[in-house]
Amino acid sequence: MHLLISLLRTLGWPVACGLLLALLIIQQRPDWVGLDQTPELALSNDSPLTSSFSQAVQRAAPAVANIYTSSNTSPTLRDYAEQPGMPARRQSSLGSAVILSADGYLLTNNHVVAGAEHILVALKDGREALAQLIGTDPETDLAVLKIDLPNLPSVTIGPENAQRTGDVVMAIGNPFGLGQTVTLGIISATGRNQLGLNTYEDFIQTDAAINQGNSGGALIDARGRLIGINTAIFSQSGGSQGIGFAIPARLAVEVMQAIIEHGRVIRGWLGVEVQPLTRELAESFGLERAEGIVVSGLYRDGPARLAGLLPGDVILRIDGQPAGNGRQAMNQVARAKPGQRITLDILRNGQPMQFEAEVSIRPSFQG
Repeated sequence: MHLLISLLRTLGWPVACGLLLALLIIQQRPDWVGLDQTPELALSNDSPLTSSFSQAVQRAAPAVANIYTSSNTSPTLRDYAEQPGMPARRQSSLGSAVILSADGYLLTNNHVVAGAEHILVALKDGREALAQLIGTDPETDLAVLKIDLPNLPSVTIGPENAQRTGDVVMAIGNPFGLGQTVTLGIISATGRNQLGLNTYEDFIQTDAAINQGNSGGALIDARGRLIGINTAIFSQSGGSQGIGFAIPARLAVEVMQAIIEHGRVIRGWLGVEVQPLTRELAESFGLERAEGIVVSGLYRDGPARLAGLLPGDVILRIDGQPAGNGRQAMNQVARAKPGQRITLDILRNGQPMQFEAEVSIRPSFQG
């Protein structure tokens, strides 16, 4: 017994030292004993996730501006009641705009600036300038502004007709006057029309959140290129419900260039009213397939009437392009220059016929 106690006293100090050394090794070098070291997540120097769209936003955001207006008559201003704790100027914040060129031309929605007496443009870099209204196009709900500031950023336009359903997009604007905000979504559909929003409709539909104040802002792709001008939402509550609409950049740029050059958009016009060729109508006309559009009315002394068209004619092709629907045909004619002669292939009483009509200028009173 005395021998055991003596032995423990002799070995106690080396054992204690060994235990202390083992604990130190486990703490400092756990991999030596097969233990995983806790990763230093907070101090990680890893590169950002590849799914981040920060670079795209950085490219486009400087070219997206906030719009503030003042007017004694605009009913829209009354919809922006002053909120407690919010800067007073924000009660007149109506929307956003996109800088399209370094010399100061901006695009926004017509309803953003309609009736405004003064339009203030606030850039992301903090600069502000009063804008000149160059012109508007209510039929597409677009307006062109001009500001005079040096070193203006401008957005890059995305390739034409490259947008696909399912592509990632971001909406940049000034919702509720909060300041520049970015929301993420996808393209839900393209070519949306017959919504009753504008005369000429070819909307990109997106589920990126768009709210009051986003109107006139940018819809960009994953590379930061402009693909549309945010213009409207479908909502039963007044807020975003995942159904927003943007005017394609191609159409918006065409309108801007026309307004800068002519002060307004000059569109071609044939003076014809059409309706879809349904299966029932096709059968009544003795047609095997429902292809084309039916002439339902003609304007007196309009180009189509003078060319010889009659109500009931079925337009099959316009300048060789299939007349798939009335909206498509109207857009095709609208892009034709006044004075240009176009060929109309039709069916009359089952017989193919061809007419040539001279495109006129669309009257401004036509909504």
